[in-house]
Amino acid sequence: MTYLIDRRLNAKNKSSVNRQRFLRRYKNHIKRAVSDAIGQRSITDMDKGEQITIPNQDIQEPVFGHGPGGKRTIIHPGNKDFIKGDSLPRRQSGGGGAGGKAGNSGEGMDDFAFHITQEEFLEFMFEDLELPNLIKRQLAGTESFKLKRAGFSTVGTPNQINIVRSLKSANARRIALGTPSKKKIKQLEQELQLLLNNTAENKPSNKTAITVLREEIEALKKKLKRIPFIDTFDIKYNLSVKHPQPSAKAVMFCIMDVSGSMSQGTKDIAKRFFILLYLFLQRNYDHTEVIFIRHHTAAKEVDEQEFFYSRETGGTIVSSALEMMKSIISDRYPSSEWNIYGAQASDGDNWNDDSDNCFKLLSKDILPLVQHFSYVEINPQQHQDLWHSYQRVQALFPKAFAMQQIIDPADIYPVFRELFHRRSA
Repeated sequence: MTYLIDRRLNAKNKSSVNRQRFLRRYKNHIKRAVSDAIGQRSITDMDKGEQITIPNQDIQEPVFGHGPGGKRTIIHPGNKDFIKGDSLPRRQSGGGGAGGKAGNSGEGMDDFAFHITQEEFLEFMFEDLELPNLIKRQLAGTESFKLKRAGFSTVGTPNQINIVRSLKSANARRIALGTPSKKKIKQLEQELQLLLNNTAENKPSNKTAITVLREEIEALKKKLKRIPFIDTFDIKYNLSVKHPQPSAKAVMFCIMDVSGSMSQGTKDIAKRFFILLYLFLQRNYDHTEVIFIRHHTAAKEVDEQEFFYSRETGGTIVSSALEMMKSIISDRYPSSEWNIYGAQASDGDNWNDDSDNCFKLLSKDILPLVQHFSYVEINPQQHQDLWHSYQRVQALFPKAFAMQQIIDPADIYPVFRELFHRRSA
């Protein structure tokens, strides 16, 4: 395939069209680089751009060149070593290029590196992903407004003048004011014509009547001319009013076990997963709120700092967090108005008799209200009762509930893609 590169520059010395073509051409290289970067980044850097490196041999561009031209006679020498059908040995490069052996002469060939923006990074990061059961509900109390046409007004600024409407209004006014005079003129002209046709008698009374009619007709015509072409009250202005702009909003519940069995490393892995989900929701909804619920034997709604970095000891009762989520939804986030998403991270540990309570809460009270609920178990060991109970939930709600296991930070992004990969309709 031949690629033609347009070197003409647009505003600010950038060629946006060629950049988009370049990103499409090297899409696979960029996606691999983005995937590698996610595993190496901190949470605070997750939504920034990225430096992408592409091997030089993959970015060769064709160039136009001029041949020697003219009429030439060339004699190609033969050879005594090869005949038709022989295989020629591959020529060995002598430089210090990428992939070759080190040498003490010549210059090496560096890979091509360029920077993608934050928006481009997130675009490649979430490509081919979708939110299951994505529903955009319209909410009251939105803070965004949109100007909408609301007819016309007789007051306004010059830039709001509606010329067509103003001319129509002026024309209607002229018709309304001039029609009686025009009818009268037509009637008088008919009377005048009858008198002119009857001038044979040449009576003084006829001459007087003709003069009076002509003067009256002239007066009416002058009256018509005095009607202005456009008057101040003919001018109409476009009227625009502010209308609340309904926007799609979502609430994301982050639930995490903070009992003594959860180490800080496990919490960091959970934090990376929650951040990925939050960024993903932001790209699908105009406004996203986050509710942090931490639990050990009791649940508590906290801020982000306490959610990720506070330390607790003791046992684990997961149902306490699900009960709190149910209560918050009932009090503040009715499912008829909000798009509700839940994400739970745990090491799988739970009080023995509590896993059945979790199954009942999820299947009867929570999942019928939410668009999606994700559970990640950060534990390399054998699954416990909580995992098996959640498998029963997944069997009942295969589209609204998903669960995966994470062992180390490198698994976060693959697990995230597995949870939210685009599914066929």
